[in-house]
Amino acid sequence: MGIREDDKRYDAYVAHRLDLINYATLILGSREDAEDVVQEAFVKFVPENANNPSSLKSYLFRIVRNLALDNRKHRRYDLRQMPDDTPFWGLPQEHATPEEHALFCDQVRQVQDLLSQLPSQTRIAMEMHRFGGYKMAEIAAHLGISVASAHRLVKAGFAAFAEKMK
Repeated sequence: MGIREDDKRYDAYVAHRLDLINYATLILGSREDAEDVVQEAFVKFVPENANNPSSLKSYLFRIVRNLALDNRKHRRYDLRQMPDDTPFWGLPQEHATPEEHALFCDQVRQVQDLLSQLPSQTRIAMEMHRFGGYKMAEIAAHLGISVASAHRLVKAGFAAFAEKMK
């Protein structure tokens, strides 16, 4: 690309930069992202026909539009992939059939019954580990026992569940 083409490219970019940023902001909803897209557009801007200034403008707008739409698509994809801190009970739930709901409630009752039949320390260790997400050291400190003993309690609880759920 010659010096004269570079000048035309730069002049077209400077002349329409604010309009391009405003255009990209409408698509992206963020002026900061729009400025990034417009800068990236300048890097990719290789005029198709450097002799016609109106074609430079439309070409620049096309580049900005494509980059902004790509940016928005990637942002949406990233948000879907990002783990959400919302607890399971706060997320929209699939509506089960009445039979599935009844089976689920029955399973919850079975788990409650099994937990109530466990020795107190085993039940507390199981609840802390499975429902609270506590580490073995935290369970041990809470119960005033060794980490190995806490591990044995949780293991015994799982064994009791496996035995009764056969």
